[in-house]
Amino acid sequence: MKLLMIEDNKSVSEMMSMFFQKEQWEATFAYNGDEAVEIFKEQPKAWDIITLDLNLPGKDGMEVAKEIREISQTVPIIMLTARDSESDQVLGLEYADEYVTKPFSPITLIARIKALYRRLGLQEEKSDGQVSSDKKFDVQTKNFKLSSATREAYLLDQEIPDLTPKEFDLLKALSGKPKQVFTREQLLQQVWGYDYFGDERTVDAHIKKLRHKVEQVGPQIIQTVWGVGYKFDDSDVQNQ
Repeated sequence: MKLLMIEDNKSVSEMMSMFFQKEQWEATFAYNGDEAVEIFKEQPKAWDIITLDLNLPGKDGMEVAKEIREISQTVPIIMLTARDSESDQVLGLEYADEYVTKPFSPITLIARIKALYRRLGLQEEKSDGQVSSDKKFDVQTKNFKLSSATREAYLLDQEIPDLTPKEFDLLKALSGKPKQVFTREQLLQQVWGYDYFGDERTVDAHIKKLRHKVEQVGPQIIQTVWGVGYKFDDSDVQNQ
């Protein structure tokens, strides 16, 4: 695994470096926001996972995350921060896939990195945007297909572009049970996990971005059920 750790506290970086070496992971360290963005820009496809401190000199972590997401919608980001307010978590998860509050134990961070890596099933092969005939799909309807193995989703045989890990997980949760209504709390538990104590607005923020990407390839398949939550429904989709 190749990691980019963006952390201004060199003691934390040195400590984590020892743990990364033990796991035989290759880690690069950036100590301020400006340096981090430059490193990422040089090789945006090189990184398997990024850990990002929210409090940084120069560009802060939120600015760095935003600039990284402008370059790559899919690189996994774990945000590290001493802040613990719900509003900070909601803002951070606009861009990040996981949120770890400082102080944290190195073993905990290693476990979260491994869990995220396994969940994503990171693939070296890149998609050309079209459905391959030999793909295996976890969800398949007349108009929609989703593969956990490749982390790809297709509507009307066109790939929904640049899905972040959390957007893919949301789409998988919803499409796995078409027309079933999920509350925001249920989606938080399924997608973010039992140990996430975030705000339900996090779900709304990710759904908004997911819908925008869906609409780039076809009609909207994520429906709002007012006063309750969201559901997946592609029954009215027509080939265009």
